[in-house]
Amino acid sequence: MKKLIGEEDVRRAARAGQALMVDAETVVTPAARDLAAQLKVALGGKINDEGHCRFEQRIFLNKPFHKIAIASDHGGFYMKEELKAYLRKKEFMVIDLGPGNAKACDYPDYAFMVAEKISAGEVDAGIMIDSVGIGSAMAANRVSGVLAAKCNNVSEAKSAREHNYANMLTLGSKIIGSTVAREICDAFLTTRGGAERHQKRISKILNHK
Repeated sequence: MKKLIGEEDVRRAARAGQALMVDAETVVTPAARDLAAQLKVALGGKINDEGHCRFEQRIFLNKPFHKIAIASDHGGFYMKEELKAYLRKKEFMVIDLGPGNAKACDYPDYAFMVAEKISAGEVDAGIMIDSVGIGSAMAANRVSGVLAAKCNNVSEAKSAREHNYANMLTLGSKIIGSTVAREICDAFLTTRGGAERHQKRISKILNHK
C-alpha cells in the first residue's frame, strides 16, 4: 500500500525542521508539493540523504533564535558567565553546558558539546568561548549540520548570518572585551539568514564528503 503525503504532513515537517522522505511507494498530493516548496520542506528520495536534507531544512527555515547553548574552556569561562547572564536578561533561553569553574580544560570537549546540541536540533544556535575562538570553530565544524563562525566584530557576525547562515558563534576572550562580545552576540542572534542565492553555497558546505 502506497504512503500518501498531504498538506498536514508538510506542515508537521516544517514545524520540526525535517525533510519528508519520498520514494516509489509514496504519493505526494499536488497541494502538498506546492506547500512544501512554499515552506521549504525538502522532499528527499534516498534514505542516506536524510541527514543532509534535515540539516538544510532546519537552517534554511531561518527561524528566529531563542534556545541557545553556551560553553567555554577555562580561558573563556568568565566571559561565558557574563554573556549567559546578559542573554537571559534579553529573554533568550540559555543552556549552560559548562564548565562550572575556571580550572584548565580542553576546548574541543566543550565545542563538541555545543555543536552536538545544534546538530540534534535541541537548540537553535550555540556560542562557544575560548581564548582566541579559532580552535573551537575548527572543532565545531567537524559536527554534521553545524556552521560555526569565529567573529571579532559586529560586521563579521552579521555577515556570518546573512551570507553563511551560521548557527554557532565562537569568540576569543583574549581578542575582544565584554562590551564587544555582547554586541557581537546581539548581532549574531538577531540577524536572519539573507538572500536565497546564498543557500546553494551553504548546501555545498553541508553536503561535501
